Amino acid sequence: MLFNASIFKAYDIRGVVPSTINEDVAFALGKAFGAAAVAANEKTVAVGRDGRLSGPALAAALMRGLTAGGVDVIDVGMVTTPMLYFAASTLCNSGIQVTGSHNPKDYNGFKMVLAGRAIYGDEIQALHQAMVADAAPAQPAAVVKPLVTDGKVAQHDICASYTQRIVGDVKLARPMKIVIDSGNGIAGASAPAIFRALGCEVTELFSDVDGNFPNHHPDPSKPENLRDLINALTTTDAELGLAFDGDGDRLGIVTKDGHNIYPDRQMMLFARDVLSRVPGGTIVYDVKCSQRLAPEIAAAGGVPLMYKTGHSLIKAKMKEVNSPLGGEMSGHIFFKERWYGFDDGTYAGARLLEIVSRSADASALLNALPTSFSTPELNVPCKEGEPHAVVEALKKAVDFASPATVNTIDGVRVDWPDGFGLIRASNTTPVLVLRFEGHTPAALKRIEADMLALLHSVKPDARFAAAAH
Repeated sequence: MLFNASIFKAYDIRGVVPSTINEDVAFALGKAFGAAAVAANEKTVAVGRDGRLSGPALAAALMRGLTAGGVDVIDVGMVTTPMLYFAASTLCNSGIQVTGSHNPKDYNGFKMVLAGRAIYGDEIQALHQAMVADAAPAQPAAVVKPLVTDGKVAQHDICASYTQRIVGDVKLARPMKIVIDSGNGIAGASAPAIFRALGCEVTELFSDVDGNFPNHHPDPSKPENLRDLINALTTTDAELGLAFDGDGDRLGIVTKDGHNIYPDRQMMLFARDVLSRVPGGTIVYDVKCSQRLAPEIAAAGGVPLMYKTGHSLIKAKMKEVNSPLGGEMSGHIFFKERWYGFDDGTYAGARLLEIVSRSADASALLNALPTSFSTPELNVPCKEGEPHAVVEALKKAVDFASPATVNTIDGVRVDWPDGFGLIRASNTTPVLVLRFEGHTPAALKRIEADMLALLHSVKPDARFAAAAH
C-alpha cells in the first residue's frame, strides 16, 4: 500500500478525504503509532475527534489499528483537540486527535502526543516509514507468529473533569457578558457551558457542531470569519467576543467596537500577567508575531524568544527553555504556568477574561495594547511541494541593505527599525504565508512593496488578496 507522502506534515498528518486520508491510512497509522507507544513503554493511548463528517469512521479505524498494535485505547469521543490533550495529560501520556483543524471541510488528519510530547518532524516521517513497511507483502501465514496481544477500548467522558479543572483555576473579578462564535466547530459543544460556569452571560453563535460549516469557516485568523461576531457585539450589550477554530485549540478576540485583537497582541497581555508571577521567564513566540511583542515582554521582565511556527515546534521549544508561556500569530496560545503547556482556545479565553475582568472597560484595555499597521496572514496559493522550494530560492535572493536584518529560522523574515516583512511556507496547506507590518502606514506600504518585489523575483505568478487594517 502506498501512502501519499504529502499528508505527513511538519507537525501533524493532514490531507483530503478520501483521496489521501481514509480508513486504510487511519488503521495503518494506528498500528504504527501503537508500535511506537509500546517501544516507549506506553500502554494506553487516548483518542478523540472533532466534528468533521469523516471523523467517526477515521477514529474507528484508528482505534482498530492501535489495538492491533498492542495498546489499550481510551475513547474520549467527540471533543476539542485541547480536551484530547487534557486526557493525554491526566488519564495517560499519549493521545491522537482526529482533526482537520481549520482546513476546508473535506480535509481531516491527526495530531499526536507520544509519551507526553507532541511529535513532529522526523518522528512523523518515521511513522510514515513504519506504515509503508507494515503494508509490504507479509510472510506466509503459517510462519508468522503473533508478537502482540490486541488492546482493549474503553469509553471515557472527559468533559466534566476538564471543565472543573478550568473553573477551579480561573477566577473572574466580575461577571462579564460575552459572545462566543464557534463557527459550527467542536468547541460549540463545550465552550459556552464552561464560560457560563466561570460566571459569564453568554450569547452563542453557531454552537451546533456541523462538519459542513454552513455559516462561515471556523478560522478566526481570517477577518472575514469574524463578521458575525462583530455584528453580534454591535447589536447586543455584550462587551467582548470570543471565536474558536474548528478543533478548538485557537482563539480569536474581538472588542466591543469591532477591533480584532490579534494573538500577538493578546500575548502582550498574557506575558505581563504570567511574568508577574514568573519573573525572568522566557516567552516563546513565532516568526509571524508583531515587532512590538519582544519589547513588551522585555519591559515586563521576561526574555523574548522568536521561534518557528507550528504548535508542536513551539511546545518543544518551550520545554527546552522551561518557558511558562508561548504563542503563535495564528491563535495557538500555550500556558505552562497554571496549565499543562498545550494550546487551548477555551483556556486561553478564560485566562484573558480573568485579566480584563479586573478592568471596568475590557475593550479599552485591549485596544490600548501597543499596535502597528499590519496585514493579517496573506496566502499565496502554490502547487503541492512548491512553497518550500520558493522559500529556499528567497533565502538565496534576499539582499536588503542595513539597517535591515534577515532571519531565516522559518522562511524569510526581514526586520527594519520601523516594521517587518515575512514570507514562509505553510506546513499544513500548499500556500506561502505572508505578513507585513509597519509602524506607520508609509512604512507598511514600503515594506510590503519591497517584500513583494523579492517574492516576484523568484515567483513571478504570485497572487493574493491584500487586506491591511
